[in-house]
Amino acid sequence: MAKAKWIGGFLGLLSGGPIGALAGFVLGALFDTVTEDNGFTTEAGTGYRTEQDMNTGTRNGFLFSLLTLASYVIKADGKIMHSEMEAMRRFLRQNFGEIAVQEGDAIMRRLFERQKEMEEQQPGSYRQVIMESCMQLAGVLTLEQRLQLLSLLAALAKADGNVAPEEVRVLQEITGHLQLSEAELNSMLGLGSTSLKDAYAVLEIDESATDEEVRAAYKRMVVKHHPDRVASLGEDIRAAAEKKMLAINEAKEIIYKARGL
Repeated sequence: MAKAKWIGGFLGLLSGGPIGALAGFVLGALFDTVTEDNGFTTEAGTGYRTEQDMNTGTRNGFLFSLLTLASYVIKADGKIMHSEMEAMRRFLRQNFGEIAVQEGDAIMRRLFERQKEMEEQQPGSYRQVIMESCMQLAGVLTLEQRLQLLSLLAALAKADGNVAPEEVRVLQEITGHLQLSEAELNSMLGLGSTSLKDAYAVLEIDESATDEEVRAAYKRMVVKHHPDRVASLGEDIRAAAEKKMLAINEAKEIIYKARGL
């Protein structure tokens, strides 16, 4: 019996394009056992048999895309720090479990190798692939799925306790190519903070907002980030979305307390 994989099966609608090409290079080198039902399929022509197949393909594509974009964020300053990789492992362990740590670490290292190879051949080429991958994701993933992807990347950037200016710049690039706004990125970066200023950023409003605008903003955030909207990506992704929703609630409470609401 093949060993269970954190990322297993085909990559669905992301099997083609730049993400599919990276997946073929990275995953094909790491996983020797490739079968119709349990291996990696990166052929654009792969069809869906059931709704579950479609959800599985979307989940696999989402997780591989998360690691791909994470590898770019981590190396934003041109270096791979031991502390950053440890933070990545903690992030994977806390959100996805031990299997994800082992597989994610191997995939990330292969992505770093690919980045180095491409940059040595043609400087800037890997960045171009990442930006094209983001545009591919913007055309395939729903708004809610892209927001969840961005929130996980922001959480990773904060995992070592410090978000470097280079990481912010890269996250801004990714955000734009995912067709998301800077306000949405600032919202994700503000999650978990106890500062009133960050709390307003989380709700995507400024401190001049009226009480009614605060209430309306919170309601919009609940609709936009509701965990049910990413449930098809799996229980672990839904659980991560629930943590995000709790942090949004905490930001709302900080503002309400400051205003006496």
